[in-house]
Amino acid sequence: MKTKILILFIFAFQISHSQSIFGEDKVITKSMSERWELDDEDKNGTFKLTYYNPVYVLPTRWSNNPNELPQSENPENSFEDPENYNQIEAKFQLSLKTKLIQSFLFGHGDIWLGYTQLANWQVYNDPISRPFRELNYEPELIVNFPLNITLFGLDLRMAGFAFNHQSNGRDLPRSRSWNRLVFHAAFERDNFQMYLRPWIRIESSDKDDNPSIENYIGRLEATFIYNINKHSLLVIGKNAMDFDENRGSLEVNYLYSVKSNLRLHLQVFTGYGETLIDYNHKQTTIGLGVSFIDW
Repeated sequence: MKTKILILFIFAFQISHSQSIFGEDKVITKSMSERWELDDEDKNGTFKLTYYNPVYVLPTRWSNNPNELPQSENPENSFEDPENYNQIEAKFQLSLKTKLIQSFLFGHGDIWLGYTQLANWQVYNDPISRPFRELNYEPELIVNFPLNITLFGLDLRMAGFAFNHQSNGRDLPRSRSWNRLVFHAAFERDNFQMYLRPWIRIESSDKDDNPSIENYIGRLEATFIYNINKHSLLVIGKNAMDFDENRGSLEVNYLYSVKSNLRLHLQVFTGYGETLIDYNHKQTTIGLGVSFIDW
């Protein structure tokens, strides 16, 4: 498993290098149309790998409350003995997408395949052999429609939906997974972008690894991106939309360009569900590292 993850990391780095994004001092920022090929002049055909979610490496990520005894409302998925986890570990994320079908439905839609992998690695924890504490795999099939509508001073540039699966690929009691139908709408104006993603959980006929996960991780995600010169701010908020117990999370990412899109990356997270194994565990984490691409 470690070998596969390292291969993926090297692959992503080579793609970045081949596109020469490290070879220029100018910060490369892309419009929403360039990222999602919305306008005719930005169409790029099918089966070409591009980036999707943020790609970063945080060699240092600190938690105020490590989840040493993961629990679930399903007793089969609850730990009985605590793990000796360090407060400091490494964290990284890889994410790619490719267009499967271009301009279907009378020329007004695209179908994409996306894949994101998030890793939390106890690389400094020698007493327990430096394990990967958690690996999350997230494939999704995305149906996207370009739009060009002005609402409340913002340009609604695209909307659609996705079939999303997320799991950690582990056996009991570590197993966590869920499926969602995710809707999305994306707005843009100048250097600002906003993505709204409400979802509905698709219930499984099999046993539930993580009952009530939507009451912790949430039912809605809002993402805000702002770029100015060498500075970028990415804010991701999730909310359960439950007025009795208003749970969720907030993640703030600040990036500063060192050379083109090689950026220093500071990430602060607080709330529930930083990873699937932590879906009902509340913590605050701070990570420092580098980001490789524009998003």
